Formats: sequence, C-alpha cells, structure tokens
Amino acid sequence: MKVAVAGAGKIGHTVAEMLAESGDFDVSLLDHNPVALAARPLGGARTAVVDVADKGALYGLLSDAEVVISALPHFLEAMVAEAALAAHVHYFNLTEDMPTAKRIQTLAAGADRLFMPQCGLAPGFVAIVASHLVQQFDEVHEVRLRVGALPQYPDNALKYNLTWSVDGLINEYCNPCEAIHDGAIVHTPPLEGLEDFLLDGVRYEAFSTSGGVGTLCESLLGRVRTLNYKTIRYPGHRDRIWMLARDLRLCQRREVFKDVIEHAVPVTRQDVVLIFVTVTGLRDGLLSQESFVRRIYGDGTPHGRSAIQKTTASGVCALVDLLREGDLPSRGFLRQEEVALADVLENRFGQVYA
Repeated sequence: MKVAVAGAGKIGHTVAEMLAESGDFDVSLLDHNPVALAARPLGGARTAVVDVADKGALYGLLSDAEVVISALPHFLEAMVAEAALAAHVHYFNLTEDMPTAKRIQTLAAGADRLFMPQCGLAPGFVAIVASHLVQQFDEVHEVRLRVGALPQYPDNALKYNLTWSVDGLINEYCNPCEAIHDGAIVHTPPLEGLEDFLLDGVRYEAFSTSGGVGTLCESLLGRVRTLNYKTIRYPGHRDRIWMLARDLRLCQRREVFKDVIEHAVPVTRQDVVLIFVTVTGLRDGLLSQESFVRRIYGDGTPHGRSAIQKTTASGVCALVDLLREGDLPSRGFLRQEEVALADVLENRFGQVYA
C-alpha cells in the first residue's frame, strides 16, 4: 500500500519509520523543510520536499498514493484533506483541534475514500478504549478519560518536559473543553476541575484540557450522564500553567506563550505515557466500575522513540494497517470509537498498548 506522510516532525518521522520498517507499505515523507526530512533515518521511506499550501504540487504527490497521513499543525490540515478528497486518497490525521476535526467531518460527507481524523492517543486510542468499556454496561453513569505524557525525571518548577508539539500543548491549555454533564454536551474552560489521585503509589493531578475526547461526546450523548477528559500532570503543574495562561493572559498571545515554553522547557525522550480510562454504571443490576490502565515508557536513548512518539504513531499506524487488511470501511467518515479495541490490540502496531 502506498502511503504519503505529511509533516516531518517527531511524530511524522516515527509514523513513516514504523510503516516502512514493516515491509508492507511504500512510504513517502513530505515536508517543506529539507533539513527536517533528513533529521533521522527513515527505514526505507522516501522523502519529498513540498509546500502543502501549493495545491498543485500537493495534489501531484498525493495522486500517486493510496493513503495520506497528516502529522501537520492543525491550521494546515484542511489543505491536505481537500487535496486527499480531490485525489481520491484515504485520509488520516492526528489533530486534537476540534474545529479542524469538524471541518474534516463535513468534507468527508459523501467521500469515496475513508476520512478518519484524530487517530493518535488522545484524541484517538482512548476513545476506542472508552467505547469498549461502555459496551460492557447496561446503564452508563460516568466515563472518565485521564491521559498524560510526563517526564520520568522532572526537575523544574513546572515538573514537566516537552515530549510533543508545543502548538498542540498550548491548544490543550487554552481552548474550550467539550464534555457531557447531566446528559447534555457542555463546553467548559480549560485548566479547571483540578483533582488528585494515586496510581501505583505515585501522586498525580489532573485537570480539564481541550481536544482529548474527539467525537466521543457526540457518539455517547443520550447514553451517559457524565463524560470528561483531563490531562495528567505531577502536582503543582496546573497552578503554574494557570499563572502563565490566565494571570499573564498568554492564551491571548500564543506566539509569546510558545516562545516562552520552547526556550525554557527542555525536550526529553525519557518520558512515560499514562492512560487511565474508567467507566461506572449498572451491570446486572449492580453499580460497577471497569478501568483500563497503561503505563508506557520511552526508550530514553538519543535515537530511540519517546513514549508519546510510540503511542501516537502506533495509533494511526494500526488504523492504516487495519484498512490495508480490509477491517475498516473504505469510504466516508469513521469515528475512533467505531473501531473494535480487540482489533487494535491484536494489530502488530497496536501491541504497544497491549
């Protein structure tokens, strides 16, 4: 299967490497920056310099592909989706940006190829987990999704290191959050709903952030009383981010916010991803609870893969592999929660979650 991966950042590189190394995909990595394309080995994938704003050039490259996976910033996604639609190519992306995802959902109406946005970890895999757990209950009261990408060895006041896109991180901290409260979809401010919990004896905090639920609220509306998504951090992180985002109003000056974070918070590959999804409700007349918990570590080596690279790239690679095997629909819009958890966990790429 011929696959074009748009975006040569950390995740784009990892997706291209994983697919090429499998031997079942003919992979091309696309980016406007030749330096980014040459940043690390690609396991046999080819590279091509292209500006996604150049519709003709992008269409020309996609017309030779069967699938495009976009690992670009959210503000470039629509261009790739429109080119995929015109070129009759299956489209997957990793965006956490809700307006972008809804625009792509509209584009997918009547499409003759599969369109599947938000295919990473959160949004993405956690929606598949939540849907699986919900199906085990006769009546669902509460769905709680908690996910965090954390440094293993935090040593600064934020108790945090960069593990993924700064643009995505700022979106999480600044954009409204979608949830279900008392059976209705609501939008709440980010950074609120602070809670703390213990997992394997380690104390964490969690608070509301944007984008992690994907389309889950739409899918479960009318079936659950409460559904919310929160990001996991070490205790004290939320208060310091609140000062930057709210007190200093850096959400209104996102370029400044990004500059501060990029120049003050170091990147690490020594990270850990926590996944903690819990569903509570009635089963056989009894109030019951089921949880899915995973702790996934990065390689921690200079050329290894971080935990967030593994978990994000594995999500979209597993879905593309399921499409190749004929286990996903071949046209129209597909939500994450419409995919069977067992199919993902049994897939060679999805085994990172197993």
